[in-house]
Amino acid sequence: MAEAKRTIVELKGVTKSFGAVRALAGIDLTVAAGESLGLVGHNGAGKSTLMNVLAGTLAPDGGHIVIAGAEQAAYAVTVAQKLGIRCVFQELSLCLNLTVAENARVIHPHIRGLGWRRRAGALIKAKLDEIFPGHGIAPDDIVGDLSLGRRQMVEVARAFTVTDDPLKLVILDEPTSSLDPNTSRQLVAFVRRFVDGGGATILISHLLGEILESSDRIVVMRDGRVVASDTAGAFDRAKLIATMGGAARGAAEAEARAARARRADAPLRVHARPAGNRRGIELKAHEGEIIGLAGLAGHGQTDLLVSVFEGYGRRIAGVDVTAPVAFVAGDRQSDGIFPLWSIGRNITVRSMRALRRGLLIAPEREDALAEEWRERIGIRTPDVGNNILSLSGGNQQKALFARALGSAARIILMDDPMRGVDIGTKLDVYRLIRAEADAGRTFLWYTTEMEELEHCDHVYVFRNGAIVADLGRDELTEEKIIQSSFQEVA
Repeated sequence: MAEAKRTIVELKGVTKSFGAVRALAGIDLTVAAGESLGLVGHNGAGKSTLMNVLAGTLAPDGGHIVIAGAEQAAYAVTVAQKLGIRCVFQELSLCLNLTVAENARVIHPHIRGLGWRRRAGALIKAKLDEIFPGHGIAPDDIVGDLSLGRRQMVEVARAFTVTDDPLKLVILDEPTSSLDPNTSRQLVAFVRRFVDGGGATILISHLLGEILESSDRIVVMRDGRVVASDTAGAFDRAKLIATMGGAARGAAEAEARAARARRADAPLRVHARPAGNRRGIELKAHEGEIIGLAGLAGHGQTDLLVSVFEGYGRRIAGVDVTAPVAFVAGDRQSDGIFPLWSIGRNITVRSMRALRRGLLIAPEREDALAEEWRERIGIRTPDVGNNILSLSGGNQQKALFARALGSAARIILMDDPMRGVDIGTKLDVYRLIRAEADAGRTFLWYTTEMEELEHCDHVYVFRNGAIVADLGRDELTEEKIIQSSFQEVA
């Protein structure tokens, strides 16, 4: 019991500003050994900034950092590592051009000499086997060749590997955002074992059910401050949302939205046969429908979206698309944002033809479109002329939604786009998607979150590149999704 109560980290009055923006306004936070701490708050609340301070990747403007009872005067990443503090970042920190083993070596400089690749590979493979049985990742795989979900598995496993330095606390910033339900459960179970063994974790997640189930204590942040801290049992979903500054809005309204009938008599917008289908179920999406794509990650959902995206105006076998298409990427860093551009230009790039005056882009039209969608979707920035990287991850994702919805596209493809987006923003986007569908837009929505599938008119479940089930809302349950995900393809 003494070990479980030993304080690992104590932050006192930590402050951080970025220009005129006050990201942290005097944060006090403690984490003890044997504790899983859940950290929640809307995008821009300061969660990731605080964790970057604790991980040593960001220097605070003021306050005190105390680790295992000793105040740290010159705190940095190398110091944090030696003191046993690691971080799994929301925006993955792996080197894409290196192998899995070489990425493990990056944080373990003690692995050196002849045979270091073999030893680093054995280290990371053993941890992957422990956390994610059946992961299918080899130590000599190039990280850039892996799917986003498998990259996240490598990032997580690497954080829990141990050589000479101890491991006391692991910060998990949206660790399941790219994982399917099965691998998410594997990770949650491992984290519980790690904590029960005397380790500590800080879990940041916008999946409130995950926070409530996995945490011993929950801290709520709002506008750079801690506004609540209590045992997990003192919260439920509604209380968490209210404490974050949102409202438990419209449960009845959401239920009514989910109960709308499929528009079977509307024009067919997408007709597609996934590559793995030899016979059986084909995807059909009508005007005004919201179609969910489910199943274990990497089983053909993203491939289908890409083929639909490429299918408008082109002849692609098995794909018929009858209206312009826009794509909302889930991996915003690799496939979404233009990092050297402004927020406004990232929003308007899909609409350049509509913004022309003669042969040139009209700047006032471009500014007006960006400002309209900044307000409509609630992007938190004082100026859309700022660089896109000035935004939090969730607000960057909002900019991608604004790009697609602000365009003339009638079909919107969404590749698990809500990773790193807070619950308040999600509710706003859900309402916006439904309103746009009511106005005639069609949505194909791949998601790994069961709650999001409930907003769809019906759901296609994928396995091994084929559709194995088409579930209407009246038969949509997590059990059926899971059962279908492991069903053999006919």
